[in-house]
Amino acid sequence: MATIHTADLCDELGPAARVCLAPWRSHGGRHAVSGHVQTLRTFEDAALIRHTLGTPGKARVLVIDAGGSLKAAVLGDRMARIGMDNGWAGVLVYGAIRDVAILQGLDFGVFALGSVPARGGKAGTGEVGVDLTIGSASIRPGDFIAMDHDGVVVTAGISTTRHPAG
Repeated sequence: MATIHTADLCDELGPAARVCLAPWRSHGGRHAVSGHVQTLRTFEDAALIRHTLGTPGKARVLVIDAGGSLKAAVLGDRMARIGMDNGWAGVLVYGAIRDVAILQGLDFGVFALGSVPARGGKAGTGEVGVDLTIGSASIRPGDFIAMDHDGVVVTAGISTTRHPAG
């Protein structure tokens, strides 16, 4: 599937395009990512994320609500590689990541609020497949998400936009 530009998605869908208002930064080597959503909620804990990225991604994007915490990273280079190897298109982390220099060299989309060197816990707390609200946008499993340097947009289905990213 071609990656969709967020601006084109907003132009095409108007108010049906849910803009995720947060100061997102692209940290991976792939700066434009789109796909269907799988959701995960946790707080300063990386174990459930690692487990989920170890399952078949089917070109989906894992949207992680980490509570907006910048105190502990919930994703790093090893977990991103696991996601890549299992067919995930990328991750959106409402929280912190680490290993930015390595992530930038991976053909994987990593968008997050920021980075911190401290690692998150390994207790395995959290939930997968839950409805989330991040940056005033509701995000549900199966939604379609597009992420690029302009921001993050979520829709209820795949866009029929005529302007795929190149």
